Amino acid sequence: MRLLKLFVTLAVLVAALAYGAYAYWQSRLDAPVAIAEPTLYEVPRGASYHRIVADLAEEGIIAEAWPYKVLARVSQDDLPQLRAGEFMIEPGMSGRELLSLLSSDQVVTYSLTIPEGWTFDDMRGALADAPKLVRSTGGMSNEEVMAELGHPDQHPEGRFFPDTYSYHKGVSDLDILRQAYDRMQAELNRVWETRDDGLPLDSPYEALIMASLIERETGVDGERREIAGVFVRRLERGMRLQTDPTVIYGMGDEYQGNITRADLRRATPYNTYVIDGLPPTPIALPGRAALEAAVDPAEGDALYFVAKGDGSHHFSRTLSEHNAAVRRYILNR
Repeated sequence: MRLLKLFVTLAVLVAALAYGAYAYWQSRLDAPVAIAEPTLYEVPRGASYHRIVADLAEEGIIAEAWPYKVLARVSQDDLPQLRAGEFMIEPGMSGRELLSLLSSDQVVTYSLTIPEGWTFDDMRGALADAPKLVRSTGGMSNEEVMAELGHPDQHPEGRFFPDTYSYHKGVSDLDILRQAYDRMQAELNRVWETRDDGLPLDSPYEALIMASLIERETGVDGERREIAGVFVRRLERGMRLQTDPTVIYGMGDEYQGNITRADLRRATPYNTYVIDGLPPTPIALPGRAALEAAVDPAEGDALYFVAKGDGSHHFSRTLSEHNAAVRRYILNR
C-alpha cells in the first residue's frame, strides 16, 4: 500500500509538473513581444522557421526563442508557414499573434503617385526614386522598356494611367508599369465605346492623343470639355490646333520655361503651330476626366482660348475677340 501511495503521489507530482510546464510554455507564447514601439521586420525569402525564430530573438523582438522551438517540435503539422516580406510588428502583440502576422498577407505596403499630366520620363524618374521597389529598368531605354512589356512597336508616351499604385518590397518597376499600362488600355477602351458620333478621331489612340492635349492645357474640371470642343471644331475646319504644350513637348530639354516667337515657328513633329492635325503621339499621361472629355466635347462655337493667369481660360469665337483677350490676359500681364 505504501508503494502504491508513493507511486500515486509521484504520478500526481509528475502530472502537476507537466501541467505547470505546459501552462508556462503556453503563457510564454501568449506573452507580449519584447518591443516598446512598432518595429519593421522582414522575413527573407527562403528562410526557415527556426532561422526566423532565432533572428527574432537576436533582434530583441521576442524575449526568448525556446517557446517557439518547442512549438515546432510538438506542432509540426500545424506550424505556421511564414511568408517572405516586410511586416510591422506592434507592441503588445502576443507571440501567437506574431506568428499569425508573419504567416499572413499583411505585408507592409508602399504607395507611388503618378500625377495626371506627367510625361513618361517623369514617371520613370518617380519609379527610380520609389523606396523598396526593385529597379529592373534602370539601364533600359524607353524602347527597351516597351519591348520588355511586350509592346515593342508602341511609343510609351501617354500609355500609362496616372494614379496611386500600392506595392510591397520585392515588386519591380516593371510590375507597376504593367499595371499602369493595363489600366490605361481599359480606361481608353471604355471611353472610346461611349464616344460622340462624328468625332474627327479615327481610333482610340487618336482619342488618347487628344486627351493628352486637354490634360496639359487645363486642370479645371469645368473646362476640359470646352477645350475639347475647341480642338474638335478646329480639326473639323482644317485649322491648326496651335496649342503651346505641343511646342514645349517638341522642344524637349531645350525648353527653359518660356516660349518665344521663334519657338512657335520652329518645325518639330509636335509643334501644332506648324503641323496639321494632331501630333504623332500623346504629349503626357492623361487622366480619366481628360479621356472622357476627348470623346465627349462640349458643343459651342468657340475656336480660340487663352490662359487668364489663374488656371482658367477665356474662350473666343473670332480671331479679333481672341486677340483682344490675348492683349488683356497676356500682354498686359
